Amino acid sequence: MSRHAGIIAEMVGRLVPDPGVLPEHAIMVGLIGRGIQASRTPRMHEREGARLGIPYVYVLIDFDLLGLSDDSLADVISQARTSGFAGLNVTYPFKQAIIDHLDALDTDAEAIGAVNTVVLSPAGTEGHNTDCWGFGESFRESMDDVPMRRVVQFGAGGAGAAVAHALMELGAGSLSIIDSDRERAARLADSMHRRFANRVHAETDVEATLALADGIVNTTPVGMTKHPGVPFAANLLKPRHWVAEIIYFPQETELLRRARALGCRTLPGAGMAIYQAVRAFELFTGKTPDRRTMAGYFETAA
Repeated sequence: MSRHAGIIAEMVGRLVPDPGVLPEHAIMVGLIGRGIQASRTPRMHEREGARLGIPYVYVLIDFDLLGLSDDSLADVISQARTSGFAGLNVTYPFKQAIIDHLDALDTDAEAIGAVNTVVLSPAGTEGHNTDCWGFGESFRESMDDVPMRRVVQFGAGGAGAAVAHALMELGAGSLSIIDSDRERAARLADSMHRRFANRVHAETDVEATLALADGIVNTTPVGMTKHPGVPFAANLLKPRHWVAEIIYFPQETELLRRARALGCRTLPGAGMAIYQAVRAFELFTGKTPDRRTMAGYFETAA
């Protein structure tokens, strides 16, 4: 435990409701990340908990708002366990960094190399990845008939790793990964070679790669409210491309707006956000939520 542990305990403690006002057997969950105040995840979890008769509390552990440094991550996890949390969701920029601070990983999280859901129990901390399943379910629901011979993905971070695995499981013939950090793209591609028979490659020539692509997936922060724009030269986007986003705030990024204007098939990021929450809820509670009602909670939180 670091010398900052006491300060972190106090900060996390301020987020936790008074135990005296919590119903018996209440489930308490948190989201760890930076700049997460606009997240719709708390509403989805709490409303579905209420529908199922589960006392449910979901708090935001925003490192920006709390003034915490990245190296506080281990202490935050420890304090969450001490405070009685049942689990934690994890978002940017901690999906990969958190792995070093967990006791165990499930099969998907280990293969992907990224965690967005942590189950806390007396036995320890176990990391899961519900992003992969969430993106896959959203894609199957709306894009199951698009060509998948060649797919280009922008971004190789924690969310990108999950989406890359999902795309290959969905049947992509080949996947080209492009990232501003070329070494990170190469590492992700290399980590997937054995499982997917050398069909995943890191690329640097954006124009040439997009010229051959059927579909484009953005897993970078570019397009978020704090990072406006498109992750590549927009004139390279063509009507024959299909385009998928994982950003959901705003729901229509500049990339999606440009794609729709050209007549491209598009997949917004809301579906992945909803379905990853569906699976995380099940892990935290042991109960099966209704995905349609959780989608409704997401939409009404707009």
